[in-house]
Amino acid sequence: MTAPITTTLPVGSTRRPSPWRRLRRNRLACASLVFICLVLVGSALAPWLAPYDPNFSQPRLRLGGLGTPGHWLGLDAQGRDLFSRVLWGGRSALLACLPPVLGAALLALLLGLFAGFRQGRMSALIMRTLDMLLAFPMVLLAIGLATVFGPGLAAVSLTILFSALPYLARVVYAEVKAERDKEYLEAARALGASPRELLVQELLPNVLTGVVVYATTLVGGMLVFLAGLSFMGLGVQPPQADWGRMVSEGATVMLQGHAHVATVPALAIVAVALAFNWLGDGLRDVLDPRD
Repeated sequence: MTAPITTTLPVGSTRRPSPWRRLRRNRLACASLVFICLVLVGSALAPWLAPYDPNFSQPRLRLGGLGTPGHWLGLDAQGRDLFSRVLWGGRSALLACLPPVLGAALLALLLGLFAGFRQGRMSALIMRTLDMLLAFPMVLLAIGLATVFGPGLAAVSLTILFSALPYLARVVYAEVKAERDKEYLEAARALGASPRELLVQELLPNVLTGVVVYATTLVGGMLVFLAGLSFMGLGVQPPQADWGRMVSEGATVMLQGHAHVATVPALAIVAVALAFNWLGDGLRDVLDPRD
């Protein structure tokens, strides 16, 4: 009789768990991911989930508090349902933040890879231009774009794109400079790899993790920045629901004992921004190849 064949790992070796299993161990990041997915789904389905039109006004119930029958988050100064407006405001906030940050990440990968890998005048020109954007105040940039395009979603989206681009490009540039002289690239060059193959097959996988993590956390910061622009009147324009404008409108009635009008959208901003930050921290731990 032959003994059954068993396979065991060598002593002292461990099998690296999958990224999903590592993410599930981080309860805060996992909860943040679930919360963000719920926010995305709720915002996308706002036309069907919202019990009222976001601009439907009931003057008789204006400034109704939390738990008002039929309006569990209350009503604002114009008698509009806050729950409906928070759902619709999420559409405006995420539409103004997610596509620009994604576009900035893609541009940053292209510019950072090229500037970090190719040393020369063009590389210096790219980085000095990005440094100018980095030094330019974001609020002044928003005012300038609002003057050209008019206040609204287009100006805000462009502001977020140009504001996020230099930060993300700097991350890519620094990672490429740290990796370009390492042995595995020298080995790839010796085997006849072209510059394009070096960039796409060797460098890109090593810098992508930093971009994904930083872009995720940057979304949270840009949500707060967007709320500030809307508070100043440079963001999404009325009557379209927007969290920052809702806080601005609610601030006028806070001292009259109706704090919920500003607190509800403010809590939405804080919760979503924190969720993106916590998810970014979790992704850093999951995707870091050194762990």
